[in-house]
Amino acid sequence: MIIRKLFKFENAHIVRDCSTRRCSENIHGHSYKIEVLLESNYLDHGQMVYDFGLTKLYIKELIDSFDHAITLWSGDKPEYIEAMKRFSSRWIELPVSPSAEQFSRVIYLMVERVLACTQMQNGERDVKLHSIIVHETETGYAQGFYEDAHSELMGKIALEEIIFSAQVRSEWSDPKLWEKLLGHEKLINPKKV
Repeated sequence: MIIRKLFKFENAHIVRDCSTRRCSENIHGHSYKIEVLLESNYLDHGQMVYDFGLTKLYIKELIDSFDHAITLWSGDKPEYIEAMKRFSSRWIELPVSPSAEQFSRVIYLMVERVLACTQMQNGERDVKLHSIIVHETETGYAQGFYEDAHSELMGKIALEEIIFSAQVRSEWSDPKLWEKLLGHEKLINPKKV
C-alpha cells in the first residue's frame, strides 16, 4: 500500500546553466508542493502504514527548512553565495543545483535517512520511501525514486555536503537534528504526537 503526505514551501533559487535565461540568470521563487509517498505491505497497531501525525516532526521540519529561504548550489560563484548568505538568514546550500529534479533527489535522501534513523513505536514494519514528487509549478513536477536519489550518473549527493543556516537549524525541535541524522543516531517517534 502507498500513502501520500503533501508539504508546501516558498523558496528562491537560481538554476545555473539551464536553457532559459530567466531561470539561469535571475533569482526567482516558486510555491513548491512536495509529495512524500511511503509504502509498506504491513499495517501498524492503528491499522495504518505510517501515522501521518508522525510526519509532522522530523520530516516536516526538514522540508520546512526550505520555506522562505534561498537554496544555493555550492558550485555557484563564491561571491554570489557569500552575498546571499550575508543578506539572508534562511538559506540551504546543496552540493547540486536546486532544480526540481535535484530537489526530488535531495529530499528523497533526507526522508530516507529520517526513516532509517527512526525507532518505530507502534508496530510499523518495513515502511519504505516510495518516491518524492516536487511540484515546482502548477503544471510541472519531478518525481524521484531510490534509483534516482542514489544515481552516480546523475551525480552523487553526499548528505554531509548539505548545509543549513543557523536560523534554519534553530527552528527545529532539536537544533542538532541534522548532526544526529548524519551520525545515524536513532530518533524516537513518540506514540502520541
